[in-house]
Amino acid sequence: MYPKSIKPFLLAATMLVAGATFAQDNLVNSLKVNSSDNSKASFKFTEVINLQNTSVKNQGSSGTCWSYSANSFLESEMARMGKQPVEISQIFSARNTYIEKGKMYVRMHGAVTLGDGGALYDVINMYKKYGAVPQSVYTGLNYGTDKNKFGEMGAITESILQAVVKNPNGQLTPNWEKAYASVIDSYLGQVPESFDYNGKKYTPQSFAKEVIGINADDYIQISSFDTTPFYTKGMLLVPDNWSFEQVYNVKANDLTSIVDNALKKGYTVAWAGDVSEKTFSWKNGVAFVSDKSFDEMNADEKANIFNGPKPEPVTTDEARQKQFDNYSTTDDHGMHIVGLAKDQNGKEYYIVKNSWGVTNDYKGYLFMTKEYVKLKSTAIMVHKAAVPNDLAKKMSL
Repeated sequence: MYPKSIKPFLLAATMLVAGATFAQDNLVNSLKVNSSDNSKASFKFTEVINLQNTSVKNQGSSGTCWSYSANSFLESEMARMGKQPVEISQIFSARNTYIEKGKMYVRMHGAVTLGDGGALYDVINMYKKYGAVPQSVYTGLNYGTDKNKFGEMGAITESILQAVVKNPNGQLTPNWEKAYASVIDSYLGQVPESFDYNGKKYTPQSFAKEVIGINADDYIQISSFDTTPFYTKGMLLVPDNWSFEQVYNVKANDLTSIVDNALKKGYTVAWAGDVSEKTFSWKNGVAFVSDKSFDEMNADEKANIFNGPKPEPVTTDEARQKQFDNYSTTDDHGMHIVGLAKDQNGKEYYIVKNSWGVTNDYKGYLFMTKEYVKLKSTAIMVHKAAVPNDLAKKMSL
């Protein structure tokens, strides 16, 4: 499920999986049509809530947005808890996810998704199993670059796993796991058994417990589709849910109710969803839902699509499901919701931190309307205490 508007570009770029395929190096060029020269001057945003978050990162040519966004979320959780935020290694989380994903691929005889992509909750699961390390200890840059470039590594690891599941000997040996991990580590670096941080020695597990200090069991993923009864848990049916995690299912309006309540209580929100819409502009830092399809717009409307606020249709559960079922909504990208703002007309937007560097109009952030979140989200991740009481009761939290 590649985003409909740039599928040829993504294939040419050999980005392998929809869930986090957007590499900032190439995306800006591919989406130049989704911008207006006068957009920033036409929007007047006023911050209402802006919660503490760490510096904007650049995922480079890697589909690791899920790790960047979820680790950014954990860094903000540290701040919320009164701790000094640590720059957590996103590639440590990704490396461990690739190890576990490879095991699942072989266990399922090749019937799960490969590639860089992942889910927000992968970071929580890897934190629970492997711990965490600071960015300074494990950068993942073990091959002479200053930004991630995962294409070569991905091609080699995929070929290894495909050879394993086609094993001509019939019965597998355990050696494939060592061979697979050694390739990943040759590109990303060996995981340290212990390391020094601020004058003290830690293991990844002790660092997670003593410095980061979050309880992994406090975090839940939430989505909104008709494949599961509302307010119960079911499997999120997207390719990058390689671990078959279950998520809570709520109505479309509940998604923004949860985000609103979280922000008001000081909690940020990790977000996953579709960014392939013509009304999503990374350059201009704006995302909204149009009341008219792009193909129906005249030349002037297209030229001014991001020049100031536009009317939006109201999102229904039916419209949301239809877009997911016909591939208009795909599991493209992960980002981090850190605040709330209003435009000059009083409409509310979420302030969203991205991981494509600081090259856009808002230095790495963008403003996403509530209707966009309702329509185009595939999942959000929050602390369970951030869920409104009425919804928490329905969800049996």
